[in-house]
Amino acid sequence: MTATQLAGAGGGTVGYDEHVDASHEAQRQADRWLIAGTILMGTAILGLFGLPLFLYGLNLQQRAQRAGLIVRPIIVTLIGYMVMLDAALNTFGWAIDLMANHTFAARIFLPTWGNMFDGGYFWHYNDLPVGGASAPGEKAWEVLGIFVVFPMRIAACIGFLQMKRWGHQWLILTCWTGCLMWVGYVANMTMYADIRFDGVVFPVLGWWLYDIFYITPFVAIPYLHTVNREIFSE
Repeated sequence: MTATQLAGAGGGTVGYDEHVDASHEAQRQADRWLIAGTILMGTAILGLFGLPLFLYGLNLQQRAQRAGLIVRPIIVTLIGYMVMLDAALNTFGWAIDLMANHTFAARIFLPTWGNMFDGGYFWHYNDLPVGGASAPGEKAWEVLGIFVVFPMRIAACIGFLQMKRWGHQWLILTCWTGCLMWVGYVANMTMYADIRFDGVVFPVLGWWLYDIFYITPFVAIPYLHTVNREIFSE
């Protein structure tokens, strides 16, 4: 126990080591709920069940912060988990189309969704030798995302949430990589607009309504470039 004393919640004093231990335990408790909520929301299908868990974890962290405990800044928690959620959603959806496209759920959900928003998932679905969406270029984007970009982004988020400097640096890199990927994907869809948007129920407007949420990593870029890097440890 160090000699340094801190004010306790009940008006007394606690040792510095006890305060640090209490802070770590409070952060771990909040993270358990935040991680559980992010995992469920990352499946898309169970997202409604995951959101309350995530919000409860966020509330636990805010309460710990108000109690004077040393926890992560809320903005770091929000950015880290939201970028991780973006990567999980993309990975889950594309992995189903790439590797589980002949399952009962995929043959019902993906073509139906394609008929509503993106004809690339309806036009000649499962006609390719590898199955899944037949839209030109789609499989290349799926391989790039599932096996390269999104695993890098999730790993960066883990380091970022642990307040590691390498996590901060890699999150900058993967957010910019996601920006490049998003621009390229939009360009690909635009070039093949006759396949992707012709004859669907909600064409371009509908596609933007759901795709706009995938730009969330871009929102983090200004913060990542301006935050004091000294708050992240080696």
